[in-house]
Amino acid sequence: MGKAAKAEHGTSLLTAFQQIRELIVHGKLAPGTWIVEGDLADRLGMSRTPVRGALHWLQREGYVLEQKSASKTRMFVAPLTKDDARELYAIIGRMEGMAGRETARLPEADRKEIAKTLREINQQLHDIVKDGRPSAAGGIFDLDRQFHRTIVVSSAGPRLTVLHNAIEPQAERYWRLYASSIINDLHISLEEHEEIIRAIEAGDANRVEKALMANWANGCERLEQVIEMFGERGSW
Repeated sequence: MGKAAKAEHGTSLLTAFQQIRELIVHGKLAPGTWIVEGDLADRLGMSRTPVRGALHWLQREGYVLEQKSASKTRMFVAPLTKDDARELYAIIGRMEGMAGRETARLPEADRKEIAKTLREINQQLHDIVKDGRPSAAGGIFDLDRQFHRTIVVSSAGPRLTVLHNAIEPQAERYWRLYASSIINDLHISLEEHEEIIRAIEAGDANRVEKALMANWANGCERLEQVIEMFGERGSW
């Protein structure tokens, strides 16, 4: 295989990975769905080779699981469970706490600019909550993600950035599928955001880390209550 062919295969693999991950994150491949490689390849308009590679990549990152029997092996979309959410939210909270510590160490002028941006995002979230529009759940997620990404982008190193980018879409799965039920508690999260902003303004690394981890931990508790009410998705 020549260099051009290898490059083309690599591009197809990445494209397949990104497209399948998006289908999973947005619930178009629902939790617990059995994956038929050929059907998925047809759906994406690709050959089976990059799709097969993408599925193994997704398996390593936790989006897809494998079930083996005496006669065959099948893959299915990972379910959404309380245990998984608890682990996932703890990991991303710890990572963002690390990034937040570095943000708190930035020069005061930089911290003020970041705090200003965060407060503007939080105000947009507050306006949506005030209007009481359940249909705006998707917009709320985008703004909340922007809030957290602003902190990560401002200070995280390349390793932490790569890890955060890999884990964040997994948390997005939970938000998108349970968003309409979490939205009623959003005002609590906004108060937690304000504590994060104040801690950044004060340049207090310990306080920023604690506030970010608390936001994710409390968010997980709110999510668990919703999962308890409506059930886990894709579990048997």
